[in-house]
Amino acid sequence: MIEVEDLVKRFDNQLVLDGVNLRLEEGVGHVILGRSGTGKSVLLKHLIGLLRPDRGRVFVDGDDVSTASYERLAAIRMRFGMLFQTAALFDSMTVGENIALGLREHRRLSEREVRRIVAEKLALVGLPGIEARRPAELSGGMRKRVGLARAIALDPRYVLFDEPTTGLDPVTSDQIDHLILALKETLGITCVIVTHDLRSAYRVGDHLYLLHGGRVIFSGTPAEIRAAADPMVRQFVEGRADGPMTGRGLDSFIRRKERTWRRNEKGSR
Repeated sequence: MIEVEDLVKRFDNQLVLDGVNLRLEEGVGHVILGRSGTGKSVLLKHLIGLLRPDRGRVFVDGDDVSTASYERLAAIRMRFGMLFQTAALFDSMTVGENIALGLREHRRLSEREVRRIVAEKLALVGLPGIEARRPAELSGGMRKRVGLARAIALDPRYVLFDEPTTGLDPVTSDQIDHLILALKETLGITCVIVTHDLRSAYRVGDHLYLLHGGRVIFSGTPAEIRAAADPMVRQFVEGRADGPMTGRGLDSFIRRKERTWRRNEKGSR
């Protein structure tokens, strides 16, 4: 499992994570929710040691990521796959070459075996036979699926998803969600998904966490977050501009603008 203990991270004078505690069990779909800029992606980067905490620790299967040597950290990262927000495919490579990159870098395999694995992973994400195409020839949804095929090429135990449905239409977003669920069931992987998309979170999440002010202010199931009484949680779930997450200033400004607009409308009639 992955355990996060009292994680604190600052960038200059900005406190981004302020004592985050998480326990991410294996074989579960974990969703980390929060408004933009609340540190969701920063937390994700700590799980694989791309960032080091100012205080606190991160454990992966008992290994302390936050203090691991470069060599040990490289070995820990082999347990992870990652789907980046923009898929992060190399435009100069074909689809097949993008997926095979990790296999060629970290496995001693024949080219025949590499091609077999690439074809197998593309079939798993519903894109068989497109090895020779370039990323520029693909739609946004197809690029995300190729990025996912690359993320699972090395058969990781954990797959991290950074905003997997951002920039996609509702139908394609739904397809990505169902693909995540299918891969979790088929491969038995543990998914950690960062998103602010509640519809997606309800579909793919077994357990949800809501970040605000650098802390986890909610931890529970989709049913529990829908029923939560906490005012901050309610504001996020209901998608309201006014409330304790934002204060009343924005809501008052919007209402003043609405009143001005109505007066101007009446005056022009």
